[in-house]
Amino acid sequence: MRPDRRSLLLGSAALALSGAARSAAEPVRDDAGRVLAGLRRPVARVFPAGPPAAILLYTLAPGLLLGWPRAIRPSERPYLLPQAADLPEVGRLTGRGNTANLESVLALKPDLILDVGSTAETYRSLADRVQEQTGLPYALLDGRLASTPATYHSLGRLVGHDAEPLAALSQSILATMRERVATVPDGNRPRVYLARGPRGLETARQGSINVEALALMGAVNVAGPGGGLAQVSPEDVVAWAPEVIVALDPAFAAAARQDPLWQATPALRTGRLHVSPSLPFGWVDFPPSVNRLLGLWWLGTILYPALFPEDIRGIARDLYGRLYHVTPDAAGLDRVLAGAP
Repeated sequence: MRPDRRSLLLGSAALALSGAARSAAEPVRDDAGRVLAGLRRPVARVFPAGPPAAILLYTLAPGLLLGWPRAIRPSERPYLLPQAADLPEVGRLTGRGNTANLESVLALKPDLILDVGSTAETYRSLADRVQEQTGLPYALLDGRLASTPATYHSLGRLVGHDAEPLAALSQSILATMRERVATVPDGNRPRVYLARGPRGLETARQGSINVEALALMGAVNVAGPGGGLAQVSPEDVVAWAPEVIVALDPAFAAAARQDPLWQATPALRTGRLHVSPSLPFGWVDFPPSVNRLLGLWWLGTILYPALFPEDIRGIARDLYGRLYHVTPDAAGLDRVLAGAP
């Protein structure tokens, strides 16, 4: 017997209601597979557990951000929306120097605590503990640079915002980098030293989150494997003979250019000591969030200039507008690209 139109409509409605009920009953999970107990919709107030979470959330939904783990500095303000730059310092729950306590978090009445970074057991346990002690849903999202498109989608689902434009943007950037770097033979990939700190003697070993951008760009980390940060000597760096040095501190770069010991490296002899842009957030190393998407383009221009002939100024203007919601003027771009702190 062929069902009539009324029966079909009633059946469709019943199926839709059944699907909605199942969807409503399904628990909301984060990238670690944890259940976010008590997540209410709509999400309007989000506490960032650390800098990576604050930056990711700002790029997608700046109006949801309750504050910054560290107050925005005067030099950083021109590159962010004024209302976001004015947000208070709320401290951090994760990472080195955590400064927020649970009472201060509760006082802000967030709908969600957001953490972005490692989803390893240590961080899952922290998230579970904070969620249990506060009664607030605590979402732990994957902070790996290569996972950025999926992480945007996860955040979009959590907070009810369309993340597809930023997910597609990050996917396009990552695909471009991989495709071009894949054309470089292993033996032609540059040997790179990441110089952290005012003396340039702190670095990150292969496998550390601090050198994810360099690894994705095919750079050979002269500090070798082992992960994590390491203190080294100038003699170590000279022995490693890096062809390129990426510095985070402009004061170190200025001093190294006058130091005979550093001048003994191939990088200094060929003028390939570069200061990473850092306004409003670091392009290469810190914080390890979506700010590093800019750094991939910049690294391309300094590591493989023939493969990356694009105008970095034009790319920076476009990405600042799309990620930070502010398009810097010529003078502002000059400060960024000069590595101003």
